[in-house]
Amino acid sequence: MKLKVKDIDIASGGPLVAVMNHEDAAMLDLHVMDRIKIKKGHKIETVVVDIAQSKKIVPKGRIGVFEEVIGSLDLKNNDIVGIAIARKPLSIDYIKKKLDGQKLSKHEISQIVWDIVHNKLSAVELTYFVAACYTNVMSTEETILLTKAMVEHGDVLKLNKYPVVDKHSIGGIPGNRTSLVVVPIIAAAGYYIPKTSSRSITSPAGTADTMEVLANVAFPINKMKGIVLKTHGCIVWGGSLNLAPADDKIISVERPLEIDAESQLLASIMAKKYSVSSTHILIDVPVNKDSKVKNIVEALRLKKQFEKIGRKLKKHVKVLITDGRQPIGNGIGPALEARDVLWLLKRDPRRPIDLEKKCITMCANIFGMIGLKDGRKKALEILNSGKAYSKMIEIIKAQGGKETVAEDIRIGKHSFDVLSPKSGRVADIDNVSVSRIARIAGAPHDKGAGIYLYKHIGSKVKRGEKLFTIYSESRHEFEYAKDVAKSSRVFFVR
Repeated sequence: MKLKVKDIDIASGGPLVAVMNHEDAAMLDLHVMDRIKIKKGHKIETVVVDIAQSKKIVPKGRIGVFEEVIGSLDLKNNDIVGIAIARKPLSIDYIKKKLDGQKLSKHEISQIVWDIVHNKLSAVELTYFVAACYTNVMSTEETILLTKAMVEHGDVLKLNKYPVVDKHSIGGIPGNRTSLVVVPIIAAAGYYIPKTSSRSITSPAGTADTMEVLANVAFPINKMKGIVLKTHGCIVWGGSLNLAPADDKIISVERPLEIDAESQLLASIMAKKYSVSSTHILIDVPVNKDSKVKNIVEALRLKKQFEKIGRKLKKHVKVLITDGRQPIGNGIGPALEARDVLWLLKRDPRRPIDLEKKCITMCANIFGMIGLKDGRKKALEILNSGKAYSKMIEIIKAQGGKETVAEDIRIGKHSFDVLSPKSGRVADIDNVSVSRIARIAGAPHDKGAGIYLYKHIGSKVKRGEKLFTIYSESRHEFEYAKDVAKSSRVFFVR
């Protein structure tokens, strides 16, 4: 069958999708979610079919194609293409096998990952894979195979250096911008630390969002390599790279379901670290009822799995189980967090001491992993001497930024102070409320929006004293955030 292309100017966000008129579909006995092959010249692509019941969207004799198909086949409006029935991807049978609770082989896992990377699975089919791994937890062997497959079906940063250090936080805690301090300390010590980071999806800021206040974060892999070889470190957005691309697609269907299959969590983190040639990896696991890891039992199980997989992959892995009861640092939101980091690196009295302590602990553990004694003393020496700050400025400049004074970072022009209703000590802080209010205020899409904390758990507070300040760039978002803050219990003072 020959059909004329209609560019319907819609993107699926991943899967390759085409829309056929119901009459044309009936001629080939096609139904919604069946697959067809579209051929243009020597190029062929297998796509998922949707069916239009009205000729208004796609008339008979035409085929509506999503943007991903346009790009893959280099199509133009009114091109003539050949259409043929296609079989479903092989990985569908393997996903069914996992749904039945059976173990998957190396070949089967590799095929599933290949189909994910090349957009051969629909969102529904990918969701079934995630659900299968959530219900029927992968064995350690399967998790290692999944990790390796994720790396193989993407780019790899080859530095040919040893050691190559990396760190990762499981997340779920507001603030916690340790990467922007740990990277310059480790790099200033002469070790390589190519840090890829994420943007926020559900938090007030990801590491990449905060670094973007100071420098560019989107680079191709060859440019990233040049930055690392020149400065020993980088802090770049992983989404601009083709490192373990299956991971981002899996995460995209996990988030709406609010599930995090343990095997996929392990494979996701280890694949990203493997793909930048890391040899020594520190994993931060914050524990709290509101974070990803709820209790110490879960944390210890995860620690055991990370270290076991690390040994199998011939990587040095160490897991730190940390306190996730409250935000780390004072600023929550890209600009406020960037300001905190610069104050810390400049040894300013306004620096967040809790963030500093955590970063020093992380660096001490990293130095210990690579055989250095007195790691804590060395990290402090690098900070106090100004070497860490100088290295951060070097990295910022290499990433297209310039040296910035913390006070010159633009913060939201609308502000509101939340005061303590009574005197006492801060007994608890609701992390979920902190994140929610900061996001309502505009973070992370408005870099200057967020929350600045004046108190932490254990702090003494007087009635009428400031607990935190809300900052916003938008009057509308500011008013809404203020109302939510007034009606929420964020700090618990006793």
